[in-house]
Amino acid sequence: MTLDLFEDALPPPWREEIAPGAVVLHGFVRDHGPELLAAVQSVVAQVPWRHMTTPGGYTMSVAMSWCGNGWTSDSRGYRYSARDSRSGKRWPPIPDILMALADEAALQAGFGHYVPDSCLMNRYDPGSKLSLHQDKDEHDFGSPIVSVSLGLPAVFQFGGLQRSDKTRRIPLAHGDVVVWGGPSRLCFHGIMPVKEGYHSLVGPHRINITLRKAL
Repeated sequence: MTLDLFEDALPPPWREEIAPGAVVLHGFVRDHGPELLAAVQSVVAQVPWRHMTTPGGYTMSVAMSWCGNGWTSDSRGYRYSARDSRSGKRWPPIPDILMALADEAALQAGFGHYVPDSCLMNRYDPGSKLSLHQDKDEHDFGSPIVSVSLGLPAVFQFGGLQRSDKTRRIPLAHGDVVVWGGPSRLCFHGIMPVKEGYHSLVGPHRINITLRKAL
C-alpha cells in the first residue's frame, strides 16, 4: 500500500531541517486526513483512549492509545509490550496506511526504508501538553521516529541531548510530519499547551501519531 505524496504538490519550502537528522515535512499528509483519522479510530475502538499515570504518580494530560507494540507507564516505569497484560492478547496491528506513511516519510527525510513495530497515538485537548522528554525506552535507537500531526495546530519544542539545552519552537499544522533520527534520535522534545480551537475534521482536538521501532 502506498500514499500518493508528491513534492511538487506542496508549496515550497515544504521540507525544513530543524537539526542534523531532524526534518519537518510540512503538509506531507494534509490530503490524507480522513484515511488517517479512520485508521486512528479503528485502533481506538480496540484500545480506548486512556490517561496514563507517570512513575511519579502524575496523570498525563494527554490521552493515549496504541497498536503494534503497546506502551505502559506506571510506578515501575515506562516500557513496551507486545500483549495486553490483562487479557494476554496481542495489541492490534498497525494499519497498513500508517506503515506506508512511516516508510515514505522516512525516505523523504533521508533515511532508508522503515518498518516500525509500534505506533503510539496521543489526543490533545485544549490545555494538554507534553513536557520535554527523550524517547529512550525503545531497544533500537538506530531507527528514526516518525510523528504525524492531525487537527488543531501545536508548537513543537525540539532541543538537544540535555534537558537544559536551548529548544527551538516549531509551529505544526494539520498534515505536518516530523522525522528525527541519527544524531538527533535522543534529542529532548515536547509539545506546548494546545490552544482552544476547532478543526473541521478532528474537532476540538489535536491527534499525534508516532511510529517507531521499539523492540
